[in-house]
Amino acid sequence: MAKILQSLNRTVIAGIILAIIVFIIMSSSNDGFTYDRIFWSASFRYLHVLSGVMWIGLLWYFNFVQIPSMPKIPDEQKPAIGKVIAPAALFWFRWSALSTIITGLIVSYLELYIYDALSFGFLTNGASAKHISIGIGMWLGIIMAYNVWMVIWPNQKIALGIVEATADEKAKSARTAMLFSRTNTLLSIPMLLTMVSAQNLFN
Repeated sequence: MAKILQSLNRTVIAGIILAIIVFIIMSSSNDGFTYDRIFWSASFRYLHVLSGVMWIGLLWYFNFVQIPSMPKIPDEQKPAIGKVIAPAALFWFRWSALSTIITGLIVSYLELYIYDALSFGFLTNGASAKHISIGIGMWLGIIMAYNVWMVIWPNQKIALGIVEATADEKAKSARTAMLFSRTNTLLSIPMLLTMVSAQNLFN
């Protein structure tokens, strides 16, 4: 077991295998899965949640751990953050953001509420409270993903020296990336509220 847990790749593979075993057990019952629209919706919802956990987890890591801790780190140790940890975290951060949005849109399409949710019912004959709640969450998530790809990542490339820039440009980009990351942290709180509420409070 220790050999598996000492490697991230082996740990993830073991987790996937365990999930497959659990899935087989779940589908082996008398009223097991039918591979229809509901099945695919549940599958993409699972991927949506996985992606969202990675995305918001890293967002909160940056804002609750890395950014507040940077002033406390000695200058000679800061390059380890900027050259090694931050680029790796930003890779998973931006791609999990994109995956969260894509899988969420697929779920809303398969569940037949994408138009009601995104338009808040204005383009159809009206949306339910559940779909309006999900719609608010979807738009907040889309705004957050836009911030990740169009503002935070381009500015982080400058701040981290991935793109050539002067010291002043790096400082300005670092501040811009931080402010938009904080904006996403702010938006993540009501966004998660709408998603949880839609699944648990509304029919």
